[in-house]
Amino acid sequence: MLKELLLKNRSYRRFYQAERVPAAMLREWVGLACLCPSGRNAQPLKYRPVTSEEMCEKVFVALSWAGYLKDWNGPAEGERPAAYLVQLLDTRVAGDCACDDGIQALAILLGAVEEGFGGCIVKAFREEVLRRELSLPAWLVIRHVIALGRPKERVVLEAMRGDDCKYWRDADGTHHVPKRLPGDLIV
Repeated sequence: MLKELLLKNRSYRRFYQAERVPAAMLREWVGLACLCPSGRNAQPLKYRPVTSEEMCEKVFVALSWAGYLKDWNGPAEGERPAAYLVQLLDTRVAGDCACDDGIQALAILLGAVEEGFGGCIVKAFREEVLRRELSLPAWLVIRHVIALGRPKERVVLEAMRGDDCKYWRDADGTHHVPKRLPGDLIV
């Protein structure tokens, strides 16, 4: 069952934008983050949900998408995320989050996949724009933006050839992601 969720959990970058993600569902997924282990048990991460079309547009323009796809500026209107969870480090709790950010982001995405949604963890963003648009106080540091929605694209995994880890899209828009094989990971 976990393997099936992991296989469905891809970095989706195109969504059915008109199909909104209910705020209650975002709250449920953040609840999964509360169940995750936390370095020093500090639990310093917080989340800012973004669900309105207006605010989603403001977040969208602050993001960069798919660095390996040089000819693509991100999802077109109608294929943009329907919601976001902005992951924040509360520096009043701790100065760093150890590896909690990745653990929690994965838990959130697995929860989304289990409900038929999907997402993408975005680290390339204009922090000053997001901070201003979301009215974030200085003690909250943006770690990641998790883009969410009902996936509108097909993502396939394939064996990595050599060390070429660059993902790509074919003429039909299928997103291809090379993956190392388990034997390649064992030293």
